Amino acid sequence: MAAFTFRRYLTPLIHVLAWGLLALTLLVFQPMHITLPMQFWVKQGVLLLLWAGAFYLTAYVSVPRLLLRGHTGWFILALVGTAAAIQLLSRGLENALHLPELLREAFKAAGGVAPSDVAHHRAGPPMPPRPRGGRGPRFDLVTMLITLLVLGIATAFTVVQHWQREAQLRVQLDQQRTEAELSLLKAQINPHFFFNTLNNIYSLTLIDGERARAALHRLSRMMRYVLYDTAAGHAQLSQEVAFIQDYITLMQLRLTDRVQVVFEHPEPVREVLIAPMILLPFVENAFKHGVAATQASRIVISLKQPAADRLEIEVRNTLVPRASTDLAGSNGIGLANTRRRLDLLYPGRYALHVTERTPDNEFDVQLALQVGT
Repeated sequence: MAAFTFRRYLTPLIHVLAWGLLALTLLVFQPMHITLPMQFWVKQGVLLLLWAGAFYLTAYVSVPRLLLRGHTGWFILALVGTAAAIQLLSRGLENALHLPELLREAFKAAGGVAPSDVAHHRAGPPMPPRPRGGRGPRFDLVTMLITLLVLGIATAFTVVQHWQREAQLRVQLDQQRTEAELSLLKAQINPHFFFNTLNNIYSLTLIDGERARAALHRLSRMMRYVLYDTAAGHAQLSQEVAFIQDYITLMQLRLTDRVQVVFEHPEPVREVLIAPMILLPFVENAFKHGVAATQASRIVISLKQPAADRLEIEVRNTLVPRASTDLAGSNGIGLANTRRRLDLLYPGRYALHVTERTPDNEFDVQLALQVGT
């Protein structure tokens, strides 16, 4: 809360300090051996107010309504008009306050030093002597340079703030789109698994009611994990290992002794956070395409932790005669969605290799994953 309050007042504080610094500059850098009339300081104060007005007019009106909307020509015209207006107001104020005559008198009282000899010692508008032949028009170069500097800073300030807001908005939109896509991908994968499992349990009810009830209990535990324990978007590795173990046990209820299933994992598992359900499609695919009723087959699932923040999983299954060995399965959502989830959740931190047929006539998937501890 304190940090939020500080950020809230940071920008106004910066503005106050910047204008205070400019006012101090106009006050300090003046000829020290000359007593300047009060009218001079009145003009300096009015100029400071004019520069402040030009800054905020440019920053909050001209840039947002003209430059950022593509009206570059009108924006340049507005800058020229603002600078010309300040120059004319400065000249008119000098004449109204009789400032040239007062400054000449001040310089004479200081010892006859001409204003042009000391004008370069101060940051305020110079006061050269009256041109010969009368009070012709005079261009105030220093006032114009400061005006252009103020207008340039106002333009850069507003444009940079606009770019920062646009960048923050793009980041927020990308994050929202990523979260929505992850939710959709997870929603696609989870029903895919549950539909297959429910079909298995339905088949089991026709054979062994007691085992079917045990399978329903295990499935309810798995559903509780998916619906509630993974709501935060991540899970402990031990929870994922237990989930895969439940899945394997559930699938083995309908397998014969001709199918050998091996699940190897560290004991004990070193806890790391992992995206939930990220490993299930590989295991599910092995059961879908590595089980046959007429021939012996084998499924090997190996999970390793070579380092605290690194996981390596390998899933191999015997290739059996099927119409497709695509990891996506019949619904076309397995490998493609898993790759997409890995791209979104672990960009540049994973390596996925799929070998469709090894020398041992197996389908092999290897995933190396860099996770957070």
